[in-house]
Amino acid sequence: MATPLLRPLRRWVMDTHPARMVALAFGVTVVIGTTLLALPVATQDGTTPPLLTALFTATSAACVTGLAVVDTSGYWSGFGEGVILVLIQAGGFGIMTLASLLALLIAGKLRLRMTLHAQAETKIGIGDVRQVLLRVGTITVVVESVTALILTLRFHFGHGDPFGQSVYHGIFHSVAAFNNAGFGLRADNLVHYAEDPWVLMPVAFAVITGGLGFPVIIELLRHRARRRATGRRNWSLHLKLTVLMTAVLLVAGTLLTLGLEWGNRGTLGPLAVDDKVVGAFFHSTVSRTAGFNATDIAAMEPATLLGTSVLMFIGGGSAGTAGGIKVTTFAVLGAAIIAEVRGEPTSGAFRRKLAPHVLRQALTIALLGVGVVIVSTLALLTLVDASTDAVLFEAVSAFGTVGLTAGLTPTLPGGAQLIVIALMFIGRVGPITMVSALALRERKRRYQHPEERPIIG
Repeated sequence: MATPLLRPLRRWVMDTHPARMVALAFGVTVVIGTTLLALPVATQDGTTPPLLTALFTATSAACVTGLAVVDTSGYWSGFGEGVILVLIQAGGFGIMTLASLLALLIAGKLRLRMTLHAQAETKIGIGDVRQVLLRVGTITVVVESVTALILTLRFHFGHGDPFGQSVYHGIFHSVAAFNNAGFGLRADNLVHYAEDPWVLMPVAFAVITGGLGFPVIIELLRHRARRRATGRRNWSLHLKLTVLMTAVLLVAGTLLTLGLEWGNRGTLGPLAVDDKVVGAFFHSTVSRTAGFNATDIAAMEPATLLGTSVLMFIGGGSAGTAGGIKVTTFAVLGAAIIAEVRGEPTSGAFRRKLAPHVLRQALTIALLGVGVVIVSTLALLTLVDASTDAVLFEAVSAFGTVGLTAGLTPTLPGGAQLIVIALMFIGRVGPITMVSALALRERKRRYQHPEERPIIG
């Protein structure tokens, strides 16, 4: 009896475009989270929270952003914090799983030659769905467990917190860090630990690991075992670009923050030299998608906020917990610019030629991202009384699913909150949806229009 009833739903799911399924999955998750957070038991005082507050928090958690209109630990009860934690884990693990499955689906839809290229590039075999899911789950558990253990010990023995509270805070922050969500359980986020590298560095490690993307992590683990056996290392282009751009952006962000905030009394100024370096590195790490802050963002120099906005817009690695347009998109666009400046007919990197459709996808994602941020910034400026740089910072943070705020988010009116909610959802679902849709719709045209060259520049 149940089978005939489920048959139309099953057929609809099978016929639905995979990109739409990703958006639908996140939409359903947000609705469930909003319903749970709208219950009186979710607040500390037992009152029913405003529906918009529940929706904003659920979207921020499911999209692993970290922006909040209320103090997480001061407003939500243990039940509410538990719902937020589950949403973060579901959003982080779910998006990584869906991204891996979509990569397999895309490889299966392409021609044999393109399929072989996709397998060689992603290091994910078409028949390895179960293995991929197991690896994703294993990596998630291991990284979060190690991070939670270190944080628990530090909170208890280093700061004198009760053991039960230390365990809870360690687990919560490790899950939020690995899934690149900037939710914290203190009103000042992690500013209290600005001079404690035993808290900041484990969080940064978890953020970087989750932000690399699972195709990169899985390939690194495979190559480690293979190198032990053969002594050779043969990284794919995706792995090289991701690791290189991650390292470059980490160093650039650290140096930028150090240079601009060294003497700022509101941020790094009062800290010792080693704490300044750790603080700058931590800010550079979390700026690209995590959203934790160990310094007062509102007190930063305007130039630092602009540089941070650039890092937030670029984001982290593909098929991971990071947001933004992704480092590989940025690298592909950079390679195209270098090739054009040199007068070369094609672009490439690491002695590999980049396919034209890859450049089109990267350009599409980047321009759509710029367009979404500009339009949302203009809309927010009409609703809030704040400077353009603060509004732009908030818009980029939401689109990049970062979660950093210059203090504007808690004061947003209802209409502005809805815009930020849409930004978080688009930023989390949009890049993967766009790349998948473009790849699945790729077709060969049987004719060509006459060529003509307009004036460029």
